[in-house]
Amino acid sequence: MFYHVQRMINEIVPDEPDPGAANALQEGLGGQFGEMRTMMQYLFQSFNFRGAEAKPYRDLLHGIGTEEISHVELIATTIARLLDGSPRYQGNPTELDEPAAGGGTPLSNALSQGNIHHFLVGAQGAMPVDAVGNPWSGSYVYNSGNLVLDLLYNLMLESTGRLQKCRIYEMSSNRTLRSTVSYLIVRDQAHENAYAKALESLGVDWGRTLPIPKTRAERYPEVAALLEQGLENRQYTFSLDNLSEAGKLFRATSPSDGDKTLSTAQAPEGVPIEIADPRPEEFSPGLDPALLELVQATAEQELAEAEEPVRYGSTS
Repeated sequence: MFYHVQRMINEIVPDEPDPGAANALQEGLGGQFGEMRTMMQYLFQSFNFRGAEAKPYRDLLHGIGTEEISHVELIATTIARLLDGSPRYQGNPTELDEPAAGGGTPLSNALSQGNIHHFLVGAQGAMPVDAVGNPWSGSYVYNSGNLVLDLLYNLMLESTGRLQKCRIYEMSSNRTLRSTVSYLIVRDQAHENAYAKALESLGVDWGRTLPIPKTRAERYPEVAALLEQGLENRQYTFSLDNLSEAGKLFRATSPSDGDKTLSTAQAPEGVPIEIADPRPEEFSPGLDPALLELVQATAEQELAEAEEPVRYGSTS
């Protein structure tokens, strides 16, 4: 059973729209080694897990898989922010050009930057595709049923994803892109450490292999700030009832930072979620005044009901 807290797992720093950067980031979302893949792979491995005596490993897979849901939310929202805007139009309905009026065209950059489907199909939002538009596929998911094989494959997946995110960081100086990619670089290293530690408990000696790629990426200032917080050596259980036993696997030093130890926590604090403004040029969300009034009334009613005290039983 899952619960949703309406907070983003990491802050998305505002910057100018950049459809090209958004398209590069699609690889980290819907690519073969992207966040949709890690989310589905780890959750399916945990759902299909067998052997009660190996519960700490199941809980590790379940905790990281749950975190990956928040990574999908983070990276998809970042893509939408990078797409949110176009030349000569920044969300002001009064500046929309009338057809054939001779002015600027609000969606003209859809023809020359990034993926045209972001504008033509997705209304300036993320899509479940890779950077060249190939749809995400369930065939990416690896779940052999063998614990050692699955952990090895997961470590390879995190390492490849981290390698690609380091490359994406180098592709753009856009602060919106870099704030999200930097966080994911560090968390991918944390997951590398987690799977490596799990494999160590099964007899694998990593020596000097990790991290992959062979850098802690501290030369990236955004990454350095997160490393100062020890985020690469922290694992989250996302266990509301505190029944996770994943912490049993973290009793010694970090596989990639030999002088540091791994730690566990229930969940990160996160940051408030902001809902993006409407896009009139995309007819999104397309609410007329009557519908807007209905939506507002419904929202106010739900808020009032949520604030009412819960009453149990009855009085006579």
